[in-house]
Amino acid sequence: MEYEIEIVRKEQLQTSLWSGGTTTQLAIYPKDAVYSQRNFTWRLSSANVEEEESVFTSLPGISRIIMIIEGELLLEHEGHYRKVLKRFDQDSFNGSWTTKSYGKVVDFNLMMGEGCEGDLEAIHLDGETTKAVDFQNKKGFFRCVQVVYCVNGEVSIKAAAEDKTIIHKGDIILIKAKDCECGSSDFEISNIKSDRADLILARIYY
Repeated sequence: MEYEIEIVRKEQLQTSLWSGGTTTQLAIYPKDAVYSQRNFTWRLSSANVEEEESVFTSLPGISRIIMIIEGELLLEHEGHYRKVLKRFDQDSFNGSWTTKSYGKVVDFNLMMGEGCEGDLEAIHLDGETTKAVDFQNKKGFFRCVQVVYCVNGEVSIKAAAEDKTIIHKGDIILIKAKDCECGSSDFEISNIKSDRADLILARIYY
């Protein structure tokens, strides 16, 4: 499988204010989409929830997945359910729901418009270990991307025969399959330090 690789370093990312704290946009598609105009197919972000009690922005037509990076959060989806999320726990919900949160955390968010599907996975690598990540495509989708966000540590990613990319805490790498119909393959993530590395893998099909 052939890949297209895009690396975004922490210092390239922009942080903005929202009602409960700050948010950093990690990636958005299309690239010229504007979050405030809700014209994106998908968006990845990380937020610092600095208020003890917050109300999530209403996002009709958007599916959401949230994963906790630091802290503990109680999510209350009015008329649906409540759920406590600890570090690397996640929850999927409809952006049109009235959602309140209780607790100060750092989180990771995937937002998806109609015709888009995805999931999140936390990956933990002990010192100097390697993990093969399956790049499994989904029928019915024209594009697919797997995004690796480095929560902490330093890892190398090998997605081609002679290509290795090193990312550090706060960096993000987007690995796009050039042909979403060509089946499955894998790429390797290696922890190049002795301390544990924590990563979040987002798989997005659109």
